[in-house]
Amino acid sequence: MLLINLRRVIKSGFNNFWRSSVVSMASVLTLTVTLFVLGSLLLGSAFLDSTLNNIQDKVDISVTFLPDASEEAVLSLKESVVLLPEVSAVEYVSKEEELALFRERHKDNSLIIQSLEEVGNPFGARLNIKAANPSHYETIANFLGNRAGEGAASTDRIIDNLSFKKDIVDKLLKVIASSRKVSVAISIVLVVTSIMVTVNTISLAIYISRDEISVMRLVGAGDMYVRGPFMVEGVIAGVIASIFSLILLYPATVWVRNATTNVYGGVNLVSYYTEHFGQIFLTLLFSGILLGVIASWLAIRKYAKV
Repeated sequence: MLLINLRRVIKSGFNNFWRSSVVSMASVLTLTVTLFVLGSLLLGSAFLDSTLNNIQDKVDISVTFLPDASEEAVLSLKESVVLLPEVSAVEYVSKEEELALFRERHKDNSLIIQSLEEVGNPFGARLNIKAANPSHYETIANFLGNRAGEGAASTDRIIDNLSFKKDIVDKLLKVIASSRKVSVAISIVLVVTSIMVTVNTISLAIYISRDEISVMRLVGAGDMYVRGPFMVEGVIAGVIASIFSLILLYPATVWVRNATTNVYGGVNLVSYYTEHFGQIFLTLLFSGILLGVIASWLAIRKYAKV
């Protein structure tokens, strides 16, 4: 019995959707615009995360050791740094490797090469440290600062220089925080606006059917028969809107890639779109259905009491 009633409600919802095609298409259009922008924000967030990760990979703490620092002491400090939970990777460059790198960079300068032959190896070992999160760099820098000989005897010092681009890290953190806040704010505004517009649109369809709803109430029809068809209409509108938004997103990603070729070498959102198509589709489909159902429920609430 329940399945029969459910089938009737679904059939009635489909009939109402196509019968009020103009109003239905207005709802679909509103939801399509909202889902398209939400999808664009999703793709933009992925691009921003990728860009920030690339910048983060180029930011590190460089620790240069004194030339006379023993390899044992340097490796001991390296092991201490590796154990820090804030650290994601540590690269060790020995003094011999540092000299070889310097020779390679200046191999065409005979004067520098000759000077090295006379003075020997003037370089110390080096550590390049990457943090698990940009906010951890300052903690790591403070740890190394305490090991740089501060408050210790000069004979215990092994660190010659600590290079930490704090200004870059601070800007990176601000960009990450700001971008997330902006994305959330835009999403909230879009969702609220979409629901309000869709509610008004669906209310028009309900208003057209107000006499029918009144009669259904008079003969004792329950909420399932009154609200159900309009909820089904909301689901249909959400599904169609999600498909339309997916179709529109693909040429948009191609345009972004072509438009940014000369600036970034091409932002390849097309690859991200195709590789994560299933995830994007399910996200937009769920969002579309949810928005459609919420808007339908809010719109029918007034007339369900008739």
